[in-house]
Amino acid sequence: MSQRVRRATVEDATELAWLAAVTFPLACPPGSTPADQQAFIDAVLSAERFTAYLTDSARLLLVAHDDALPEPIGYTMLVEGEPTDAEVRAAITLRPTVELSKCYVLPGHHGQGVASALMAASLDAARRTGARGIWLGVNQLNERAQGFYRRTGFVRVGTKHFQVGDRLEDDFVLELAL
Repeated sequence: MSQRVRRATVEDATELAWLAAVTFPLACPPGSTPADQQAFIDAVLSAERFTAYLTDSARLLLVAHDDALPEPIGYTMLVEGEPTDAEVRAAITLRPTVELSKCYVLPGHHGQGVASALMAASLDAARRTGARGIWLGVNQLNERAQGFYRRTGFVRVGTKHFQVGDRLEDDFVLELAL
């Protein structure tokens, strides 16, 4: 497999929305309903929302490709600036900071180094902003993602809530010094 990571452009919005709709449910806890997941996808992960994200100067989206496939196989989204969530602001210790808002890989590509390549590119991009740290929220029941983030060097610094449809989920806040 020949894979590459590149900066996403507005032309990628539709494919990113498709990728997000496929991968977001994988990160949801068992009690999350398909209706709640779909409500979140419709509200936050539509092509229109990705178009807005891609034109927002505080955001950077990276997309991973396998050169043998027509569609993207993973993506990340970084958000520069002070967190808007009070629980996160209280938990993180490093400033300035960047949020790793999204980090997803298609199921058939797990364990192939795609997430590691996306993470390396994301950390490099975060460092270039001058940030001292990077943080993320991960569902408390998502052991697979937590293990990946621990192996990358993230440490748990707090907790926060995350709304998925009508359901309020519990997330860990993780942070990494850049």
